[in-house]
Amino acid sequence: MNSKYALITGGSRGIGRAVAVRLAQEGYQVIINYASNEQEALKTLELCHGQGELLPFDVSDSQQVRTALADWQNKHEGAYIEVVVNNAGIRRDNVMALMPEADWHRVVAISLDGFFNVTQPLLPAMQLHKFGRIINMASVSGLKGLPGQTNYSAAKGGIIAATKALAQEVARRGITVNAVAPGFIKTDMTEGLDETVLRKQIPAQRFGTPEEVAHAVAFLASREAGYITGNVISINGGLYT
Repeated sequence: MNSKYALITGGSRGIGRAVAVRLAQEGYQVIINYASNEQEALKTLELCHGQGELLPFDVSDSQQVRTALADWQNKHEGAYIEVVVNNAGIRRDNVMALMPEADWHRVVAISLDGFFNVTQPLLPAMQLHKFGRIINMASVSGLKGLPGQTNYSAAKGGIIAATKALAQEVARRGITVNAVAPGFIKTDMTEGLDETVLRKQIPAQRFGTPEEVAHAVAFLASREAGYITGNVISINGGLYT
């Protein structure tokens, strides 16, 4: 039986780690991307019971991405990456009046440029095989906008718009493109936030877990989700509908 491969960017921690573990449970050989934290990426691979491999690159560096993906392809003749989860992202929060220009560009480069840099080279093989699943990590910030996150909201809003556009381009080839938009999820990215105060704004009265996001991603990656494309699934406990 041929192996099926799923690439998760930013897979060393948090939601990316939970997605990698969940897809490994679904029988995928997971390709765990990370930029610098090899130790955490190895922990993810261990949680996947070794069912996969590491693939380091900075998603914002197009040449680095293309080189890494080409090297992977050369080592896996006849295989292709049928699922990509564009999860890599960072926050650099500040009101726009005080935001360093570098923080704007870095946030947009990782989330939005990273989506293009990783997805575009994978599309030809998906089109050839007439099957693919592209799942983009958006955010409630990209749906409603959040003060202090103009850069992050812009990046995630762009991801949502790109998801809807690309879905229409590739649907005829059996490729679906969807996004998930988490609200407050208990990860490193929400460390430092006052959960006691924030959960009062959430109808579910709690932060979500990475595993809850991962379950939605696994469904979108499945063959059973083949008629769902161009959608954004909010995972926010009712915070924003």
